[in-house]
Amino acid sequence: MSFNEIFDQYDWEEAKASIIAKTPRDVENALLAEKRTPEHFKALISPAAQSYLEYMARLSHSLTRKRFGNTIQLFAPLYLSNECNNICTYCGFSFDNKIKRKTLSASEILLEINELKNHGFQHILLVTGEAGHTVNIDYFLKAVELIRPHFANISLEVQPLEHDEYHLLHQCGIHSVLVYQETYNKQQYNTWHTKGKKANFNYRLQTPDRIGKAGMHKIGLGVLLGLDDWRTDSFFCALHLHYLQKTYWQTRYSVSLPRIRPAEGLVQTGNSITDAELVQLICAYRLFKEDLDISMSTRETETFRNNIIKLGTTTISAGSKTNPGGYIVDPQSLEQFEISDERSPEQMAALISSLGYTPVWKDWDKHLQS
Repeated sequence: MSFNEIFDQYDWEEAKASIIAKTPRDVENALLAEKRTPEHFKALISPAAQSYLEYMARLSHSLTRKRFGNTIQLFAPLYLSNECNNICTYCGFSFDNKIKRKTLSASEILLEINELKNHGFQHILLVTGEAGHTVNIDYFLKAVELIRPHFANISLEVQPLEHDEYHLLHQCGIHSVLVYQETYNKQQYNTWHTKGKKANFNYRLQTPDRIGKAGMHKIGLGVLLGLDDWRTDSFFCALHLHYLQKTYWQTRYSVSLPRIRPAEGLVQTGNSITDAELVQLICAYRLFKEDLDISMSTRETETFRNNIIKLGTTTISAGSKTNPGGYIVDPQSLEQFEISDERSPEQMAALISSLGYTPVWKDWDKHLQS
């Protein structure tokens, strides 16, 4: 059974009501469970779980240390292009924003990666807008060939691709692929995605399956918190994760928890998630899947990122630029969203060390991969 078939068995409003209806007893049952299910996850993200947050945080910390030790992996995003054919109401790269578009050339990519290597990075995340006529599989393969000798770990966050394209990227050296559904609310999806290939909800929903079948080492999921009801979206994301882990059991998984940040042309959604609720969500994911990588970006403030390092996060970005050429080539080009934590990689590494953790600049070696 595909995830689309599983997804079609659920109703958004019914799932939302089920989460809200969870009781303290449901939360306690979830906390005591040896193997937690998506139904347990509902309880852990419910309003009823808020009074259990301190206990959840202690348990999340313990499980994270058990699985990942006292390490925090550092990575940097490298934006290759802000060209995009989609109109998305929350994104600075949206096609209807009349701004300067830029796609990095080979020489510009080399300048950017040299700057990142000077800061010690060995894990890099390649990011583009979705413009198939410019940033397509041929561009990605050439970019990866150029970048691969310089980094131990290359991840990719671009438009959904076909299975054979993911297979080529895997063979070329891509370690992981991140694809975010943004929201699992199918009825409202086209409110936020009004034009372009991204407006095809089902095609995007099927993407992790294509990645899994290509044998990729890691798949990253996530929703844009604040686009719709964060609890319901997170439940469907957890359901998706649960299916993928059972289906592609040799693959590792990560989840990112981005909140909407100010961006050029942004339309406000009115669906907020507080700091306390985001902490609850981090802990819920850790209790749900103790081997899950949980990533936190520089969208969040210094204070918040300082405090969540011990609560379940395993991967964190530092010194990020969200515009193509932002590190050295073209610092003034359009950002996808505003950065909140502007500390340098060196400052973040020092902070991590001061908290008793070891900053790790890569998470695997090719000779160790089976």
